[in-house]
Amino acid sequence: MAFGDNLPPYILATSDAGIEVEIVRAALAYRGHVLHARYQPMGRIPVSFISGEVNAIMMDVGVDMAPHGGFYGKPPVLYDNVFYTLKSRNLIISKPDDLKGHSIMAFIGAAKRYPVWLAALNHVPGYVERNNQAVQPALLTLGRYEVILSDRLIFQYYTQLYQRANPGFVMPPLDEHTFTHANPRDYRPVFRDATVRDDFNAGLVHLHKTGLDRAIQDRYLKN
Repeated sequence: MAFGDNLPPYILATSDAGIEVEIVRAALAYRGHVLHARYQPMGRIPVSFISGEVNAIMMDVGVDMAPHGGFYGKPPVLYDNVFYTLKSRNLIISKPDDLKGHSIMAFIGAAKRYPVWLAALNHVPGYVERNNQAVQPALLTLGRYEVILSDRLIFQYYTQLYQRANPGFVMPPLDEHTFTHANPRDYRPVFRDATVRDDFNAGLVHLHKTGLDRAIQDRYLKN
């Protein structure tokens, strides 16, 4: 099964782990399947399925896999992206125009994912997209950027890492500005075998009923 190449705490390629990977592994194991994960650049993921290189992929990256023999499963995780600002700035972000004139740091591909909110800012000097989200908590605190776009768990994970590396660091009070709702269709895995897909879905139901999915998440987000 192909996953993105690295997105802590969801995907930790070097240790073959992460919230997303472990939930998928546990859901498949519920009916006896063993996960062999391959970590690839996002653009490679649909290609590897179409070519037959892998038997499943985590997310179709916007390419419909049904015509290529894909069977869609239920999403094991949902990315919950919000805008973060320092509470001391008293910013209100409720519409796209509220972002104008502010320095913004987002993840790679954010403008394509949220064109209504970000496409107009894509070529403005104050707007940047970076792969390295580990620096977001520090840059927000230092005032290098007024607005950070991040998934809640990713931001929490990197904040905790930074605090452990810098014991004197204290994250100031923040405002979270919700601007969208996660679409489960964007985070569905795809399987070549409908039976494996059904087994995976049954495993997800089991994980949710027993709380094992939450336990996996909590292991990565302990203070």
